[in-house]
Amino acid sequence: MKSQHNSHCTAFDGSRSIASGELVEVIKTVKEALDKGEALSILIFDDESSEIVEVDFRVTMDEVLKSLGNPSEIADSSADVIREEIIHRGPGRPKLGVIPREVTLLPRHWEWLNSQPGGASVALRKLVEEARRINSDRDQLRNSQGGVYRFMSAMGGDLPGFEEAARALFTGNHEKFNEKISAWPVDIRNHLQKLSLHAFMNEA
Repeated sequence: MKSQHNSHCTAFDGSRSIASGELVEVIKTVKEALDKGEALSILIFDDESSEIVEVDFRVTMDEVLKSLGNPSEIADSSADVIREEIIHRGPGRPKLGVIPREVTLLPRHWEWLNSQPGGASVALRKLVEEARRINSDRDQLRNSQGGVYRFMSAMGGDLPGFEEAARALFTGNHEKFNEKISAWPVDIRNHLQKLSLHAFMNEA
């Protein structure tokens, strides 16, 4: 599990980017700016998902960091949950991370699965891995587009050309997308271009 502490984030004060890097360092920079009266309207975005990171800057820096949780405690807690799940779910192959789940299929599906080499479980795992492999590019495209749209909705929803830019994003028209955001504040535009590197099909 990725710790919040290690998340890479970008902070904006209005339309101006004021910090980018690991979350803790970004928070320190933002906190200092707020305490000095150098920042007014702060939004912090996770660079991977473009989700807004909620931080209460009214408290002290120590209290802010404490509210993020301890990475080692988070990892230990996650491991405990997994161990409990394995213990209570009964048979499985915990050393491989295999956890049983209920799957509902029609009789003909079970018949086909059970006839496959290794049985139903092996066949299902192979099918899932093959589907993941085939759809990996599509999944990355969808996730990238979702991240771009979350950020542009938060930061550019009232800017001219927003609807056209959103339409260009989801129809895969990179040239039109760049055209529609070209007059947007430079830091917002630059961040969008960075986020959109994998948001258009057949582009690096």
